[in-house]
Amino acid sequence: MPELPEVEVVRRGLVSWVRGRTIEAVEVLDPRSIRRHALGAEDFTGNLEGATVADIVRRGKFLWMPLVHPAAAAEGQGSIGRPEVALMAHLGMSGQLLMQDRGVPDEKHLKVRFRLSPREGMPEQLRFVDQRIFGGLFVTSLVPTDDGGPGGLAESQLPLIAEEASHIARDPLDPAFSFELFYRRLRKRKTGLKRALLDQGLVSGIGNIYADEALWRARLHFARPTDTLRRSEAERVVDSAREVMLDALAAGGTSFDSLYVNVNGASGYFDRSLNAYGREGQPCKRCAAAGIHATIRRDQFMNRSSHTCPVCQPRPRNGRW
Repeated sequence: MPELPEVEVVRRGLVSWVRGRTIEAVEVLDPRSIRRHALGAEDFTGNLEGATVADIVRRGKFLWMPLVHPAAAAEGQGSIGRPEVALMAHLGMSGQLLMQDRGVPDEKHLKVRFRLSPREGMPEQLRFVDQRIFGGLFVTSLVPTDDGGPGGLAESQLPLIAEEASHIARDPLDPAFSFELFYRRLRKRKTGLKRALLDQGLVSGIGNIYADEALWRARLHFARPTDTLRRSEAERVVDSAREVMLDALAAGGTSFDSLYVNVNGASGYFDRSLNAYGREGQPCKRCAAAGIHATIRRDQFMNRSSHTCPVCQPRPRNGRW
C-alpha cells in the first residue's frame, strides 16, 4: 500500500504535468475503477470533460484535483474560477497515475484514460492503471476546512478539502500541521505510541513502515503509553516522522515491487535505506556503529508487524499495544 511519501511523489509529478490543463475527454475502460462514483460512468465523465485541473492537493494519503468548469470562470470568480468539486484518486495497493503520449500502447491494466489539453513538450494522456483494482477514481464535493487553513499540501491556499478527506488530521509535512494540537490530543489517549501514530484522526499519513522508522530514529518503543510521553519526546517523534518521510521523498518513495511508480513510471528506492522495518534478525545500524551487538526484532502488532531494536528502543514495563 503506498504511504504518504509515495503519494506525495505522485502529487508533485501531477503538479508539473497536469495542473492548469483542461480535461478534454475521458474514457472509462473498466467501470470497476469508478465504482465509488455512485452515479455511474456518464455522470463521471460529464463532471470531468471540459474542466480545468486547478491544483493537486494531498492530505495524508488522500489525493485530489480541484476542478473548475468554464461556467464558473464566466461568472467572474477569478481567472480559472473557484472549484466546487474535485477528482479524488485512491491508489489502493496497485493504482498508478501515468503520463503517456498517445502513441504509447495501452498498459495491460489500463482502467481510465484522460486526454488533456495540449502543452508543449508534455504527454497528452493521463492514465489510471490498476492491476488489483483496490483503488479507484470518483468525483466529490469540496467543503470548507474546519480550521480555515488550506485543504492540504498544494500550490494554492484554498481553504477547501475533499469531503471524503475532511475527517482526517493534518500530516507532518503539511505547513499547517499544529504540534500543539497533536500533543494535546496525544496526551489524552490511553494507548500505545505506535497505535496512536497510525490513528489518522490524530495525525495522518504515517503508515506501518514509516511509524517503525520514525520510532527507531526517536529511540522510542511502539508500546510506550501516550499519556506518559513528555513534550520533548513527542517533538522527537514528530520530527523523526517528518525527517524519514522527507528522506523517502528524496529517494522517490519506498518500493517493494513494481506496482508503485511515479507519473513517469519510475520506482522509489528508499527501501534500501530502512533502519528497522523488514530487518528482523539483522544488526541495528545505530548500535553497531557504537560497538554494541543488537539485532532488530519483530513483534506481532495489529495484524501486522513492528520492528524495533531491543537495546536502543527498550520496551516499557507498562507498555500498551
